[in-house]
Amino acid sequence: MPEHDLSAARAPEGSALPRKKVRVTQIASGLGRKPGQIETLIGLGLNKMRSVRELEDTPSVRGMIRKVAHLLRVEELS
Repeated sequence: MPEHDLSAARAPEGSALPRKKVRVTQIASGLGRKPGQIETLIGLGLNKMRSVRELEDTPSVRGMIRKVAHLLRVEELS
């Protein structure tokens, strides 16, 4: 099977626009929640109360935040 060179598919270094970030803090426990919500918390990198992560503000991250918004506090970073 031939190997593919994916380096051409990437954006050149230094040319990427700076992305906005969001800081998400878990303020409620995932215990007793639906399995999909627990998996979403893990996908966001949150696993304990008061866990904090700074994530890129992308549509996929926003969708995950929306799914468990009642368990999170979200702050916009510049």
